[in-house]
Amino acid sequence: MLKLQDVYAGYGSVDVLKGIDFEVRKGENLSIIGPNGCGKTTLLKVISGLLPYQGSVVICGENAKNMKPRRLASHIALLGQLSQAYFSYTVYDTVMMGRYLHIGGMLGIASQGDKGFVEHCLNTVNLWQHKTRPLGTLSGGQLQRVFLARTLAQDPDIILLDEPTNHLDLKYQFQLIDHLKAWAKEEKRTIIGVLHDINLAMRLTQNIMVMDEGKIAAMGAVSDVLNKSLLKEVYGMDVATAMTENLQIWQQINEKKS
Repeated sequence: MLKLQDVYAGYGSVDVLKGIDFEVRKGENLSIIGPNGCGKTTLLKVISGLLPYQGSVVICGENAKNMKPRRLASHIALLGQLSQAYFSYTVYDTVMMGRYLHIGGMLGIASQGDKGFVEHCLNTVNLWQHKTRPLGTLSGGQLQRVFLARTLAQDPDIILLDEPTNHLDLKYQFQLIDHLKAWAKEEKRTIIGVLHDINLAMRLTQNIMVMDEGKIAAMGAVSDVLNKSLLKEVYGMDVATAMTENLQIWQQINEKKS
């Protein structure tokens, strides 16, 4: 599905990524964590074709350097952080934009199949009933679900996530992660997500990559990769102990309620 070999990339003459090697097979999902500046977003930019690189990136069996943007977009979609909506499109029209790849661009005419697929995507994120509402009338959580539906409408093999839960309330963070997990399972697609919140990363996928200073510090199943010494080395703090202390507080809260 996706394979990177000896990938270097950066900005100007400075390499941010330094010899990245990994593979994600069809049907597998991967969360990527690490401190600020370690190269997580740069890695997504390379995979999505937004940043030049040295090395090899193979997507669905094809060399990414030989793929035209339209071809690349048929395989890869990127969902980023919640952004301001500057135009008051309706929910339906916004999601339909995700189909332009399939209907011949902005001037193409959507078929009944395209319309049905948009309806399916809006139902997936529980927003069909809001299809005629302008974006400016939506809450932050609803707006990010619209952008998720637009991403699903692109019908990619792989969805890349770049901190999509930032600026969302806790409820909507969990909802967004759960929508993505359900889509990947039902459609047998792949999610590669960059997340600051380790708990959300663990909720999204069973496999995890830990990055540090432009390199892969560890990668594999969550239970095999995450350990106290690794997290302390990468983050410069005792993450495991801090999380354990928080868990104990939650346990105390639950005990009081019972």
